[in-house]
Amino acid sequence: MNDKSVVAGGHDTSLVVEGKATPRGRFPHVKVVGDLVYVSGTSSRRPDNTFAGAGADAMGVTDLDVEAQTRAVIENIRDVLDAVGCTLDDLVQVTTYLVSMNDFGGYNRVWAEYFGASGPTRTTVAVHQLPHPHLLIEIQAVAVRGSGPATKENS
Repeated sequence: MNDKSVVAGGHDTSLVVEGKATPRGRFPHVKVVGDLVYVSGTSSRRPDNTFAGAGADAMGVTDLDVEAQTRAVIENIRDVLDAVGCTLDDLVQVTTYLVSMNDFGGYNRVWAEYFGASGPTRTTVAVHQLPHPHLLIEIQAVAVRGSGPATKENS
């Protein structure tokens, strides 16, 4: 079986999304069960294994930017949701993992660019580390297909 294909069985679909960073393990980017959509922990990792919000200067000193990483994570989640016919408006719950709560302010500023007070419920926890030392943030999400605001076609 090709890991980049849709795996369908019964009432669920698992998908590794083309054009996104390949999962580091045997799991899908997203699993759909009925109208529930589960998005695996998502980072700022790009398909070429570089990281948005991570760079190095001429001396090799690493610069990590939680705002750039947060933006990339949310955009990655948006792309994964789009692959199964959902949008960020369909999100109902997210769990965010930060390596340092000192980054909470930057994360929260970017979050507010995408979501208002009626956005998904959210839990944010600090963790010791994530799968790569350049990662400051990872977000896991749950959506309900069609739960976003009604569109003109639906009203």
